[in-house]
Amino acid sequence: MAAAAMVRVSRREYSAAMTANQTEAPSQDPLRYVELTRLRKARYVANNQRGGTVEVGEGDDDAFTPVELLLTALAACPAMDVDYIVGKRAEAECGRLRCSARKVRDADGNHLVDIEVTFDFRFPDGVAGDNARSALPMAVQRSNDRICTVGRTVQIGTPVKVTIVVPSDPAED
Repeated sequence: MAAAAMVRVSRREYSAAMTANQTEAPSQDPLRYVELTRLRKARYVANNQRGGTVEVGEGDDDAFTPVELLLTALAACPAMDVDYIVGKRAEAECGRLRCSARKVRDADGNHLVDIEVTFDFRFPDGVAGDNARSALPMAVQRSNDRICTVGRTVQIGTPVKVTIVVPSDPAED
């Protein structure tokens, strides 16, 4: 995997790029982003384009850690794919997922290994439920192999570019 690139841009250039890429219909624009605001040491609030927020911490309270948010995304993405694929046959009556991984530190630095997503969905009795149960393995496999952006990005190993915004004049803020 290639090393991450680091780029320096001014605050004005960064703001212009983010504003230019905003859209009211996120699904029509391929750019996806969140913005984080520092609240204090090791505590941030993430905001999406639609106004949603989530606090991110280091695990000393009930706020999700960055690793927990990654695990959440790795489970939620295929779960939503499965909802759409299998839901054509029957809606799940209930469902639970678990995403787990082991954090290791080795020659490659800190990273997760043994990532596993477990599906536990219940479908109604009858033909429609039987059809949904039969389609579940195919739907999970399709999501894992092709559809889920989050899982595919992790599996492929996409490089991460880091940009540092250089301090600007207070008049530019």
